[in-house]
Amino acid sequence: QVQPVESGGGLVQAGGSLRLSCLASRAILSTFWSINWGWYRQAPGKERELVAGLTSGGITNYADFVKGRFTISRDNAKKTVYLQMNKLEPDDTAVYYCDAEYSGSHYWGQGTQVTVSS
Repeated sequence: QVQPVESGGGLVQAGGSLRLSCLASRAILSTFWSINWGWYRQAPGKERELVAGLTSGGITNYADFVKGRFTISRDNAKKTVYLQMNKLEPDDTAVYYCDAEYSGSHYWGQGTQVTVSS
C-alpha cells in the first residue's frame, strides 16, 4: 500500500477549528524526505482544488480563499502532515484529500469529510 491516510474531519460550527492529519504509508516512508505534500478538497458538483501545498524543502503555498486561516505543516518524527483549519466557513465544507507526490507520481488518500454548519 502506498496511499496516505487522512483523519481529523468532522462537523463543526462556523468559526470553529479542525486539524487534519495525513500519515505516510509504510511503503513510502523510505522516500519521505523527497515527498511534496498537498491538501486538496472537493465539494459536490465542483472540481478538486488545491488548498495548501508543502514541498520537500519546506516551502508552503496556499489558495487565496484559505490564506490567513489554514496552515500546512509537517512532523518529521511522526511522518505526518497536518492541515490546521481555523475560522472555518460553510463554504469550506468538502471532502479533503491528502496527496503525496514523488518521482512524478501522485498517491492520494481516501479523503476525510469536513462539514461546517452556519
